[in-house]
Amino acid sequence: TMAEPLNIALAGLGTVGTGVIRLIETNAALIARRARRPIRIVAVSARDRTKDRGVDLAPYVWEDDPTQLTRREDVDVVVELVGGSDGPALTLARNAIANGKALVTANKAMLAHHGLELATLAESKRTALKYEAAVAGGIPVIKGLREGAAANVIERIYGILNGTCNYILSRMEAERLPFGEVLADAQRLGFAEADPSFDIDGIDAAHKLSILASLAFGARVDFGHVACEGIRAVESADIDHAAALGFRIKLIGLAAAEGGALFQRVHPCLVSLKHPLAHVDGSLNAVVAEGNFVGRLLFQGRGAGEGPTASAVVADLIDVARGEFGPAFAMPAARLSKLPPADQLAHEGRFYLRLTVADRPGVLAEITAALRDAGVSIESLIQRGVAANGGVYVVMVTHSAVERQVRAALSVLAGSDSLTGAPMMMHILDF
Repeated sequence: TMAEPLNIALAGLGTVGTGVIRLIETNAALIARRARRPIRIVAVSARDRTKDRGVDLAPYVWEDDPTQLTRREDVDVVVELVGGSDGPALTLARNAIANGKALVTANKAMLAHHGLELATLAESKRTALKYEAAVAGGIPVIKGLREGAAANVIERIYGILNGTCNYILSRMEAERLPFGEVLADAQRLGFAEADPSFDIDGIDAAHKLSILASLAFGARVDFGHVACEGIRAVESADIDHAAALGFRIKLIGLAAAEGGALFQRVHPCLVSLKHPLAHVDGSLNAVVAEGNFVGRLLFQGRGAGEGPTASAVVADLIDVARGEFGPAFAMPAARLSKLPPADQLAHEGRFYLRLTVADRPGVLAEITAALRDAGVSIESLIQRGVAANGGVYVVMVTHSAVERQVRAALSVLAGSDSLTGAPMMMHILDF
């Protein structure tokens, strides 16, 4: 005999919501065997009742007000796929948990801003807060960290967390096209939003990184201190120069707990061709976690889209059906430490510097003097290619240096009339 079904209410019927319906319909028998009970959608809510979404909504009760879903006696779990850090999504989440319903969400912005509050509430109500779909789509990285790597001290976690940026950089490289052209094309194909700033300025990746950092280091989510830089300033010339030096440019989110402080940064990086992340292309995502006993773990797969995201949502529902859930961030919310933010400028590593300079004698000497005075030594230097403004590119890779020193040298040079454009600095991912 099968146990009672787990009854689901679904708020939000965009691509992911309809994907969840399709997945539950397609794999119903298998899901019931794995969960030891059927998983059944009973009610749904979305903005427009008349829209044809390509799935039959007739079997489900329609609620115009999503908050009504949280009050229904016949609902065990609310799945929040509305999106947005505040507003209707947050109201729905708070009400669902307050009414003792489990909450499954794909909403990274809400968790980055309100994760601690929701986790605390879920614990007090002894119910589940699950969010596998919020980070890296269908890749089970939250489960991997919470469960698989639970015995390890995680030393650092980093990866390619935004498919739109990865797609744009991959196409800029493969087709030798400028950023603006690839972005416009990505918008036309639906890979990028009409307002792409959340993706291309690194904010989406920063939301995800802050959640991963909390989970990996047992710290409170601290989205406000993620240093964030997107890919708008990456030029085709940078991709060419990186290739000549044996690197590819990727937008990397990196977090580490160093000396009792939390280091969190999203920025374009030069990744060596020897590193697995250099070969993650198109709209794929990948996350690397380094544990003190397990070593390097690489999670890779599709980070967005209907199928992968629905897969993660339903995996969470199966856990809830089995009664398998612990605290949202792998330890009780009260145990999460409040780590101070690390000093970003104290970060040490190798740097890529691209300067656009006037083509005249003495400029190179001026540049090397500025770096020398700041205590930065140069490992390699390329001088090739003419910029759009007629200047010449000078590209350097430094030896290991402290970021504060490199920035000091650049600010000295920024005042020089030898430079015909803003300098570009990128970190090199050296592990």
